[in-house]
Amino acid sequence: MPVPDFQTIMLPLLKQYGDGKEHTLHELMDKLAEDFHLTEDDLSEMLPSGGQTIFYNRVGWARTYLAKSGLLEMVKRSLYKITERGKMILKQNPERIDMKYLERFPEYIEFRDLEGTRGKKGDSKGKVLKNGSLERTPEEVLESAYLEIRENLADDLLMLVKKSSPHFFEQLVVELLVKMGYGGSRQDAARAVGRSGDEGIDGIIDEDRLGLDSIYIQAKRWENGVVSRPEIQKFVGALMGKRARKGIFITTSSFSSEALHYVANIDTKVVLIDGKKLAEFMMDYDVGVTASARYELKKIDSDYFSGG
Repeated sequence: MPVPDFQTIMLPLLKQYGDGKEHTLHELMDKLAEDFHLTEDDLSEMLPSGGQTIFYNRVGWARTYLAKSGLLEMVKRSLYKITERGKMILKQNPERIDMKYLERFPEYIEFRDLEGTRGKKGDSKGKVLKNGSLERTPEEVLESAYLEIRENLADDLLMLVKKSSPHFFEQLVVELLVKMGYGGSRQDAARAVGRSGDEGIDGIIDEDRLGLDSIYIQAKRWENGVVSRPEIQKFVGALMGKRARKGIFITTSSFSSEALHYVANIDTKVVLIDGKKLAEFMMDYDVGVTASARYELKKIDSDYFSGG
């Protein structure tokens, strides 16, 4: 049989996690392939990009939707397990789990609605008009799909960062700042960040390879809550004590509106990087991520045909 769509895969995948153990997708692929009676040809069928098999891609999206609905949870990188809600659903023995079925869970509704507001362009399939055509151009559909994948990756990245150890988070900050062009070599930056820890300063890093100016850094790996104005005021006070002009405050959570307003109205240059922006920088500078596929969007070369 052909490779099933990702919604058809949802229930069989949840059943595989029903043993309560932690699994990667690779561990479950063979069992799912048996369930769907897939042939070697089915399993080797690739996406147009050639970077991933269709079956693996669809199983991955099935897992994403189950996790966003609270039926699965990420334990650590690539490892998921069933939740108590997932166990309860399996006991109810549903005939099928699909996107319509998942609408009973508020987490899925929030995720679905958030996906719909990311760009205000509708879902990645495009809105079908009465004449059967799409409301958006293929380029817009492609862009929307790219943004959806990027947002999901950012969510997963931030979750992993929050679950990491303080030492790992410190090294992540070093790696990111060096890739962004600060701190000279990685060795130099590693010696600087995490060196002091006094007066609200976690580290000092060179702004450029020549060391013409220094940037003071504070990083907080918080699971929940927001960084409020008093925390930022303490950091700015520490900067003034060092006669420093520039600072970066990094957190895995977010900043209160009062903190953002305070920073916007002081002379000292302080950059606030929240969890969302941190994940975006990690993706942009290839920290903790790797390319799985690349697409080139081409157009007619008018100059080539101008002499015809």
